[in-house]
Order: sequence, then C-alpha cells, then structure tokens
Amino acid sequence: MATLHVVVGAGSVGTALARLIIDRGDRVRLITRSGSGPDHPAIERVAADAADAVRLRELTEGALALYNCANPPYHRWSTDWPPIAAALLGAAEATGAVLATCSNLYGYGPSDAALTTPGLTERQPLAATGVKGRVRARMWQDAVAAHASGRARVTEVRGSDYLGATAASTLGDQVVPRLLRGRAVRVLADPDVPHTYTFTGDVARLLLTVATDERGWGRAWHVPSHPALPARQVVDDLADVAGVRHVAVRPMPRAVLRGLGLVVPFLRELPEVMHQHTRPWHLDSSDARSTFGLAPTPWEQILAAHLAQYRTDTPELGPQVGPQLGRAERS
Repeated sequence: MATLHVVVGAGSVGTALARLIIDRGDRVRLITRSGSGPDHPAIERVAADAADAVRLRELTEGALALYNCANPPYHRWSTDWPPIAAALLGAAEATGAVLATCSNLYGYGPSDAALTTPGLTERQPLAATGVKGRVRARMWQDAVAAHASGRARVTEVRGSDYLGATAASTLGDQVVPRLLRGRAVRVLADPDVPHTYTFTGDVARLLLTVATDERGWGRAWHVPSHPALPARQVVDDLADVAGVRHVAVRPMPRAVLRGLGLVVPFLRELPEVMHQHTRPWHLDSSDARSTFGLAPTPWEQILAAHLAQYRTDTPELGPQVGPQLGRAERS
C-alpha cells in the first residue's frame, strides 16, 4: 500500500509538494478549509480547519509525515498561527508523523550576517523583534523543544522571497503583467540592492527530502537558492526569458506604500520586514546542498515557471518562454 503523507495547505508550495509525493508513488491527504487542491487519484482532498486539533490528529493517523504549508492572512499571523501550530505539533506528537514546516527568514530579524556573502546561515539566532518574526520563531522553538524531549520528530525549511508559479512574490502581480506589456515597474525598495530569491519548487523538494531522511530531523534548513541579485537584474532576466524588452525599474515611494497600507492590510505589515529589501540580503544554503546533494533549479527554468501563469492568463502576449538569457545563464 502506498505511504500516506498529509499536506496542510494547497498554495504554491503545498501543491508542488503534493505532486512530488505522488510522483514517488505515495499518496497525499491534502487539507484546506475549502477542500481545494490538484485533482489526482492519489490526492485525497479534505475540507478541514487546521486549527482543529482533534480533527487534524484523526486525519494524520497512519501518515509518514505531516507538512505545514499553511499560510494564514499576513495581517492575522499573531492570532491565526498559534492555534494552527499547536494543532500541527500535537498531531505529530500523537501519531508519530514527522512534522515538516515550510517557514521563512523573518525569525532572524535584520541580521548583519545577511549583508555579505556567504550570507545568513541556520545557526544565526532567531532574534526578531517584530510581531511576525516572533511568531515564526516561537513556532520553531516549540517544535524543536518537542523534538529534543522525544515527544515529536520535527524539521523546518526556510526560504527567501519566492519566485514560481502561483507564488505570492514581491516580483509577482505588481511587476510581471506590467513588464509583459512593456511598462515600467516598481519594486518595494532600492532595485540595485542584492536580494536572495527562492523557487517554490525547490522549497517543496527540500521539504520532502528532510521529512523522509532522518538526517533532516531536529533542525532547520535553508532552501538551496541562487546567489543574491538586485531586483533590477531579475526583472531584466525575466524580460529576456519572456522575449520582451527591458523596462525601467524604480523603487516604490515610501509615501505610496504608507498610503496603500491604510487600505491594504498586507502592505501595512511590510515595514517589519523591509530590512530584507533596503539592505543586502544574502542566504547561505550550503548545509542543504552538502548534506543532501541538492542544488537550486536552473535560473532560467525558475524564471519560466514564474512567468508561466501570466503568459497563460494573457495569451495575446505570445509564447510562454522566449529567447535564452542574453547574459550568462545562472544554473
């Protein structure tokens, strides 16, 4: 009988993870509030509240691993995450499933280790002082304490800003459609500050790897990612892959961000993490590379996947993938 994996969340990472699991011949129980997710015979879609500890424990019974790919509304992390995280950890403790959490870099706060290469490592302290950073740090501290006491087996993967199909990206809805139409784009901050971007497919691949390999348990791992690049360079590379001309790339005026934040809750939360965009943000992922032999997906493939949803939505713009990168390909 195929091994069961339970995935909570059907966003870009949860969906990619579900597909990787069924590709290896296992089966997936995919949990979302609405019961959404990919339609496949090996994927059982279940409508349930991840904060319902009793129900989640029932759904995790018999699973090899339980994956936290949930994503509460950005402005509700302080209220929504604690009960979800507690339910997930409780289910792992009760059933013996490995808890593998998809996380980010907020818990570190504005670490000076990210300013230069090789960059931020997993050994940097979780020293965030902002609300969202403290929430993510506490989730991991509770999980690793349960691991240390023998109550659960846990692991966590952390990536930087996402690129990839359906990803919530700082270079997504407000950038790519304008780029494809030859219009100037605005990014969050200085477009010439180097910043690490992480491919959602590589997040899913590392999640599956560390959940199913005991070398991955009991610690956090950074997702293999390409060297940091300025947003201006990434936008130019996207244009080359899409086969469109380069456009002007400008920073979003702070006054505009503040104004939009009055009506858009997501934007109101950005000041806490703006250090990742106003200062260099280098990520060191050498531990995952050396331990598991993983490398990031080739750069052009990442960009093509990121563009695909927009090219599909706007067929009049032409084929999904244009010419090769004009500069040396990053792989």
